Amino acid sequence: MSIHPYKLVGGVSLAVLAGFLVFSCSQHRPAEPPTPPPDETWLTAKQAQEAHIATDTVGEHEVETTIVAAGRVSFDDLHVAHVFSPVTGRIRTITAELGERVKKGQTLAIIDSPDVGIAVADLEKAEADATAAKHNFDRQTELAQMHAVSEREFEAAADDFHRADAELDRAKQKTRILRLGAVSASQAFALNSPIDGEVIDRNLNPGIEVQGEYSGSGPAVELFTVGELNPVWVLADIYEMDVGRVHVGAPVTVNVIAYPDRKFEGTIDWASSALDPATRTIRVRCTLKNADRVLKPGMYATVSVHSDGRKALAMPRNGVLHIGGQTIAFVTEPNRPDGTLRFARRPIVVDEDVPGDFVPVESGLGAGESVVSSGALLLTGQ
Repeated sequence: MSIHPYKLVGGVSLAVLAGFLVFSCSQHRPAEPPTPPPDETWLTAKQAQEAHIATDTVGEHEVETTIVAAGRVSFDDLHVAHVFSPVTGRIRTITAELGERVKKGQTLAIIDSPDVGIAVADLEKAEADATAAKHNFDRQTELAQMHAVSEREFEAAADDFHRADAELDRAKQKTRILRLGAVSASQAFALNSPIDGEVIDRNLNPGIEVQGEYSGSGPAVELFTVGELNPVWVLADIYEMDVGRVHVGAPVTVNVIAYPDRKFEGTIDWASSALDPATRTIRVRCTLKNADRVLKPGMYATVSVHSDGRKALAMPRNGVLHIGGQTIAFVTEPNRPDGTLRFARRPIVVDEDVPGDFVPVESGLGAGESVVSSGALLLTGQ
């Protein structure tokens, strides 16, 4: 005989008895532990201590601003001379070698030049004409005192004398410009160094023709560069938007491609007073010591100008993480009821080009928020 499912057994329905058994079993099953959201990490106080998690508050901090500009190494123009030949002629002898130290007035090369002969002849002719004109003027002066000569003849003699004297002065000036020194019949011209220094560049060979600076038949070629490599200048162009943050005396760090691991320190000692209308920049200069001659004029340089510090909303640099192409920080949230610490991942925008321990926060964080400043990478699980 079958039993009806709703028939009482000992006064209790079988259906009710089955439901009671299911409920009883479910009450003894262990509860699932809570799971943090995908953008949070939960730690116990002990775990945070063992991971050396430390926090800091986002707030106003003094941050340093660096302006990076393109620059170029250059000679100190007070210690360099670009030597051209004032005469046209042929190189006879070269007396200065590359890298040689020379004194001011020391001969660098000898040039055979007809310009020298012409200048000497013009000077000698001018001296003779001036002497003859002076003698005639003196005679006419004596005769005029005795009223033995007409006023017209006396004035003509005076005019001839002044004309000859002016021509003599012109001839002397020409020999002075050509730096001929003592006049001689030789057509040899000594090309001398105008300063003390090192022969850095030389652009001539024995026997070649050189063009004089004053010949008027084309640009002259620089024959020698004489100068000092210690110190050197570094010139940089600062854009108009940054001009107000740059001043004389600001510290500068210079890097060059040839020595990527080396930094050259200096200060701005000059800034242009005018803006270049084409590039909208001003030029600044710093002077660097170069005792080991590693900085060569013409080298390109990266110039970092450290401007005055400023107040900005900032966070610790160590708290900035780059995960999956995103810049983030971990922000502390209120603890769970059981005391578990909560750290939430927050996308942020910061200016990491600013040197120092704190970086300016542009977005993502507010003043007073607490961020992880040490051990943040451990919270990512990587």
